[in-house]
Amino acid sequence: MMGRSHALSGWCAGLAVAPLIGLTSVAEVVPFAAATAGYALVPDLDHPGAKASSLLGPITRIVSGAVRTFSGLLYRITKGPRDEDSTGKHRHATHTLAAAVGLGFLAAGAGSSGRWAVLAVALAGLLLAADVLGDWIITIVIGAAVWSVAGAAIPGTTAADAVQAGLAEIGSWIGVAVAVGIFVHCLGDSLTRAGCPWLWPLPIRGETWYEIRLPKLLRFRTGGWVEKAVIAPLLVIGGVLLLPGALSVVQGLLAAIVSTTSVWVAGG
Repeated sequence: MMGRSHALSGWCAGLAVAPLIGLTSVAEVVPFAAATAGYALVPDLDHPGAKASSLLGPITRIVSGAVRTFSGLLYRITKGPRDEDSTGKHRHATHTLAAAVGLGFLAAGAGSSGRWAVLAVALAGLLLAADVLGDWIITIVIGAAVWSVAGAAIPGTTAADAVQAGLAEIGSWIGVAVAVGIFVHCLGDSLTRAGCPWLWPLPIRGETWYEIRLPKLLRFRTGGWVEKAVIAPLLVIGGVLLLPGALSVVQGLLAAIVSTTSVWVAGG
């Protein structure tokens, strides 16, 4: 399972996409990126050994079983003449662009139906992310949420009004976070040897479940040294540099180092 890499790629994607939908401050960007990181784990609900499948014990195990059953049925119904003889469970129904868009719209619909639905969808993403990346993500999201709610408070309004305003803001982007997270997961699986059929149901070479993947020499094995020693560290670095203002800080530090070095050289 590429759980950590998927969550990190979702975090990076969230940080990159946030400005495109009008989220610019840390208080806005961090919760969005955390939700995207969490929902980048959702496609693996089709595997009983995935973190997402065991998150809430028997509840998520039942959901996982239902997802696998549906995926297998969908595969049998829609498989093309050249699709392989497979159960169609893991890396099928949930690993498609159609699933990303569909679940994104469902989340957006939940986001517009009320504050409790918004909170439930957002918390689900946060719990998924924290289960893989660690509790630090909960701490920074809570900090960002408090900052956001405080910023939404205006004279003459109550704390409840501020919370309602904060949840309304989350509801405006939660569908995008879900869709982006799921699609980033699919792209990540396309880098591996097995590939990912995310263009389903578009028929390619007689297959409706055609695995999109890199050229053979560029593919890596799930859980192998390339993922652990190259992919994951690069995602960690990207996840820091993509934070609002982080790149400017790094550039300032580098400029200060260069300036100090130049002074030392000149003085020597």
